[in-house]
Amino acid sequence: MSDAIDLRPTLLIPDWPAPDNVQAFVSTRETGPSQEEFAAFNPASHVGDNPEHVALCRRLMQKEIGDERPLLWLNQTHGARVQQGYQADVPEADAAVATSNEYACVVLTADCLPVMFCNQAGTQVAVAHAGWRGLAGGVLEATVAAMNSEPEDILVWLGPAISNAQFEVGPEVYGAFVAVHPETAEAFDHSPYRMGHYMADLYRLARFRLEALGVEHISGGHFCTACESRFYSYRRDGGTTGRMASVIWIKK
Repeated sequence: MSDAIDLRPTLLIPDWPAPDNVQAFVSTRETGPSQEEFAAFNPASHVGDNPEHVALCRRLMQKEIGDERPLLWLNQTHGARVQQGYQADVPEADAAVATSNEYACVVLTADCLPVMFCNQAGTQVAVAHAGWRGLAGGVLEATVAAMNSEPEDILVWLGPAISNAQFEVGPEVYGAFVAVHPETAEAFDHSPYRMGHYMADLYRLARFRLEALGVEHISGGHFCTACESRFYSYRRDGGTTGRMASVIWIKK
């Protein structure tokens, strides 16, 4: 399969007041080489997709950011480790920071929340993979700390994630947040489907954690991966599906 122009990915561009030298996008599943349940643009190598299609998706992504700059891929573990500096052998981490234009940071999601960061000068960028475990475990706090910028100087964009209307969780999820921060109870509604379960709002939980750090400039947060067909959704698609890539870099 060739890198034909009709395979170029359909991208979601963040709407946020980032400086001009900060570039970012989220891939969608609308166009690309992937087939069947992985259609049509899946850059994730760990989900069972055809490796040739995955490799082509990654090459097409590389063209979008410029062939001279590699992507920093991560082995995501739903933890809070932040990778600083380029590493070709796929480090275990759930967030990455760049302070130069030498590489692009990327995380993969399909219901979990991708969170993009930059400072107002455009000299630091980061992206975090924040599902409920990562949020409860402090991945956003660890990312802000790794940026080494004052929180009020940081801009944040909340990318495509599952909405609270679609995200039913058990009491252990509710307890993981409320036991530490009782105020986060506001981010949970009682489930209309099962007694003792909750509908969790990842966006509100992320905003709470960021605002508690002093981060004031937060954009995005109005998507639903389970509702919008342009996105992959692990829950909606029964666990067999592709992933979106959230990519951010500093332009040369």
